[in-house]
Amino acid sequence: MRSFSHWSPRYLLNRSIEKIYRFSNPNLPWLTPQANSILATWLLPQDRGLEFGSGRSTLWFCQRIACLFSVEHDAEWYKIVTEKLGALKIDNVAYHLVSKDEKGIAHPAYVEVAEHLEEESLDFVLVDGIFRDDCTALAMRKLRPGGLLVIDNANHYLPSNSISPNSIPLEHTPASPVWASVYMTLKTWRLIWTGNGVSDTAFFFKP
Repeated sequence: MRSFSHWSPRYLLNRSIEKIYRFSNPNLPWLTPQANSILATWLLPQDRGLEFGSGRSTLWFCQRIACLFSVEHDAEWYKIVTEKLGALKIDNVAYHLVSKDEKGIAHPAYVEVAEHLEEESLDFVLVDGIFRDDCTALAMRKLRPGGLLVIDNANHYLPSNSISPNSIPLEHTPASPVWASVYMTLKTWRLIWTGNGVSDTAFFFKP
């Protein structure tokens, strides 16, 4: 059963502010406002990126960087984004659909579709799809030193002092054994944590 226990006056205010932000900025990635501001100044035209989970971010990234490798699991959403890329005549996106079969998503296929990318070859990776723990583990290997790892809804998976709903408290353990392993390394990386009281986006910079 869905819980509404987090619907405090503060949360409702934050949620209203977020909705206004989304409505006023329909072309920005579905990340926190601070996260979008950081990306807008950090990305360079020569950058190479990877994203797990496509959408607004796909269209936004590909108009700012050299090339983007994107992975999506939802066939209908893949079709929508593909049509938008075509309408804009964008050709610098390698867009991959790992669709469901009668047994659901083949876990290795979704994560490993990006395995062929060279180690330490990417400038940034956005993890915003399914199987985020294993996608993050792969992303850490594919990022170059100094590269940027972006984890959306990071408060659902990693301990923090976030006030957003369903956050893992700072004194608790990560959401899965893979997250726990990943977290041991990420704690040594430079971190910028952004949140708006509704959701959080974390930035980790690879040493």
